[in-house]
Amino acid sequence: MKKNSIRSKSPTACKKARRVTIGMDLGDKTSRFCVLDDDGQVVREGSVGTTQKAMTQVFARLGRCRVALEVGTHSPWLSRLLKSFGHEVIVANARQVKLISQSSRKDDRLDAQTLARLARVDPQLLRPIRHRSERAQRHLMAIRVRASLVEARTGLINSARGLAKAIGERLPSSDTDQMGVERLEELPAEVQETLRPLLAIVESLTEQIQASNKKIEQIARNEYPETELLRQVSGVGPLIALTFVLTVEDPERFQKSRDVGCYVGLRPKRSSSGESEPQLRITKEGDVYLRKLLVQGAHCILGRRGPDTDLKRWGLRLCARGGKNAKKRALVAVARKLAILLHRLWVTGEVYEPLRNSQAAPAAHKAAA
Repeated sequence: MKKNSIRSKSPTACKKARRVTIGMDLGDKTSRFCVLDDDGQVVREGSVGTTQKAMTQVFARLGRCRVALEVGTHSPWLSRLLKSFGHEVIVANARQVKLISQSSRKDDRLDAQTLARLARVDPQLLRPIRHRSERAQRHLMAIRVRASLVEARTGLINSARGLAKAIGERLPSSDTDQMGVERLEELPAEVQETLRPLLAIVESLTEQIQASNKKIEQIARNEYPETELLRQVSGVGPLIALTFVLTVEDPERFQKSRDVGCYVGLRPKRSSSGESEPQLRITKEGDVYLRKLLVQGAHCILGRRGPDTDLKRWGLRLCARGGKNAKKRALVAVARKLAILLHRLWVTGEVYEPLRNSQAAPAAHKAAA
């Protein structure tokens, strides 16, 4: 069925313009687009199916254009497709653009037009993001599958425990990977029969998670040998190392390793005005799952079983300052330092020295004496 458009013109109109800018609001089934000419006038508006075939039919025959998309589920494959046609593609972080995210007249058509106008004036206004390659996306899928399995297993275990407590019984304490049907032995027969389906699925999920762990380790070893550099740090295993490498993908994208802390959303927000500079929470920007793994790594580093390292000593000093949230702040700070350290090891290829700073301090003191 032919889509109606406002001020619709033939696609060749884009080729004749000196500079064409297209804004596209992505939907799950159909997407709205708006085409602006060099003077900022609307040349064409319409809808297109959110499929590779439909996008190819509309945009493959256009001359080189600047295309602005909203980040979303479909933006990775679509940005790669449009780049293959020779277009300049800008993937906008719409949550950072108040003209879009907080508009009082929000609809797909206006969002597409706003994207086009912002991209035409200055692409940096859209806070553009950079999508990873198809290869990295495909390997990262194995990590996302494992995360979904772990989340499902945790939900089922919590449900089983809650149901048992509701009738005055308790499932025995155990690690999640040890939870299974055999843990029902101490419960009444009727309760065992009721909870057995849940824990049988938990056992199956645990087997799938263990298979995912082997696959992730195999991908890290065979496809990304640089993960070995990152695994020198205690608390960093194949999962954290591979997730970090696949999410960052290009270590040279950062001028300084310190910038990685901002990239993963572990830096504090800023609201400085005059002499007022309140202490705010972290931004929580960037990849949520990578940030979660870095915090888990920080837990291992600061834990009792973690070996003695400069990073652990620094984190424990933060904890010792006291205060209501001292431990939480220390974990976030260590996670940020961990991200910086992993990037540094990746770029330089250095051998990790856990107590490098602590050993250097006495040597400098003796030299001064």
